Amino acid sequence: MRCPFCDTEETKVIDSRLVSDGYQVRRRRECGHCHERFTTFEMAELIIPKIIKTDGTREPFNEDKLRSGIQHALEKRPVSADDVEKAINHIILQLRATGEREVPSKLVGKLAMNELKKLDKVAYIRFASVYLSFDDIDQFTIEIEKLKD
Repeated sequence: MRCPFCDTEETKVIDSRLVSDGYQVRRRRECGHCHERFTTFEMAELIIPKIIKTDGTREPFNEDKLRSGIQHALEKRPVSADDVEKAINHIILQLRATGEREVPSKLVGKLAMNELKKLDKVAYIRFASVYLSFDDIDQFTIEIEKLKD
């Protein structure tokens, strides 16, 4: 690997560690020429399927859109940023694990609901009310009763 400081190819790995729940490798490197140190991250490049929206159109998976929806549901809730990132990474992992080139947007919504249910029940209800298009109080009550089981 080329040194980002002096552009020589003479670098060596001085430390490697697993990060991101074991899905990335963090490598600390040192340049043999200028002796500067730098960090690189390595991860498997897996394809995330495209999303088939309810109107039939297709779009690339947008992690920021997923994060925004989850964070909106978790607004003012006691959930750490690390837990949110782990949930998002778990959703992405599950999408990749389908092995499909395209998945329906409903699947992404269901995966997000499952993760929110584990993180925070109030956030789950918030997300479900939008995702499932609740029209009245009875739908909230039904979903809350399901959580009690």
